Amino acid sequence: MPNPTAAMLVIGDEILSGRTRDANMYYLAGELTKAGIDLKEVRVVSDDASAIVAAVRALSEGFDTVVTSGGIGPTHDDITADCIAEAFGDTIDIRDDARALLAAHYEKAGTELNAARLRMARIPSKATLIDNPVSVAPGFKMENVHVMAGVPSVFQAMVASMMPTLTGGQPLISQTLRIVRGEGDIAGPLGVLAQKYPDLSMGSYPFQKDGVYGANIVIRGTDEGAVATAIAELSEAFA
Repeated sequence: MPNPTAAMLVIGDEILSGRTRDANMYYLAGELTKAGIDLKEVRVVSDDASAIVAAVRALSEGFDTVVTSGGIGPTHDDITADCIAEAFGDTIDIRDDARALLAAHYEKAGTELNAARLRMARIPSKATLIDNPVSVAPGFKMENVHVMAGVPSVFQAMVASMMPTLTGGQPLISQTLRIVRGEGDIAGPLGVLAQKYPDLSMGSYPFQKDGVYGANIVIRGTDEGAVATAIAELSEAFA
């Protein structure tokens, strides 16, 4: 039985302009892999409502789980929550449960819960909140879409809150073999091996150092025995 699938939607002009380097995809991929959930697609969209709505609908229909990052802060360009509500035909307003979390947090900090900060309590009416132990402002889940902050420390904390709610599959096993030969020499035997083991994923990642050419061959799969056997056969072919 195939593993559950996931997709990620990264939202923000700052990512597409190069001002900010996204670190969240790398972290999410690792956490999903450990749980036996296959991350199949990652999209990056600007702070454009129509683009966000279209991407959310498409990914929600195509994958078991969708995770978004970015666009749920206190500023005018934080429009993700509104777009999620539109994508699923829900209403959105300041929710009492989210407001209560923010009010307690800012009161303890001696900071005013002003109109801008209250924007972070605007949650679709049918969504369930995702805990944020770092900065309190919650993420939320709408159908199979998990909406999270873009700040890496907050994103990671929200992922930790989300992961126990997901149904995983078989964790992915990965082994690497370093072969000091050109890819042109490796391609033939590797292709034969890939046909022999269709359930395994095989990738070739070339390198060149001090005039020496080679490639790291990575073989992945959920069957640890099959991965080990394939690595052994490839190693023998280039012994």
